Amino acid sequence: MNEYFKKVRDYLLDLNYNISYEAETDGVIVVDEQSAGVQNLVLGVADPILIIEQFILEINGNSAEIYRSLLQKNRDIIHGAFVLDESGTKVIFRNTLELENLDLNELEASFNSLSLLLSEYSNELIQFSKKKQ
Repeated sequence: MNEYFKKVRDYLLDLNYNISYEAETDGVIVVDEQSAGVQNLVLGVADPILIIEQFILEINGNSAEIYRSLLQKNRDIIHGAFVLDESGTKVIFRNTLELENLDLNELEASFNSLSLLLSEYSNELIQFSKKKQ
């Protein structure tokens, strides 16, 4: 088993996250943790970095107000940030970590940051997902 893939997988198990999918050859692990608001969180082990992505919502149309709010909220996020996919319509939480120095506390902090973000900002995110342009 790839050293970094195993390391990340072991950390996820130590944190009691449910691994719903894993493909070592692709370096992909998908986890769910309903209590933290995490569903289909994708981790990509791509030496030298670990990429963490959680789909948040799809934006219906072009809304400067929504984009501005997301960028402003990025300033408050401790680990990670809101990003857009290539289409510019899907909002994703994304964080990248160095695999060489990755430790359990750092990975847990990334998950805690996402969980805190979802709990504090959920009403706004729900409103964004309902807006029709």
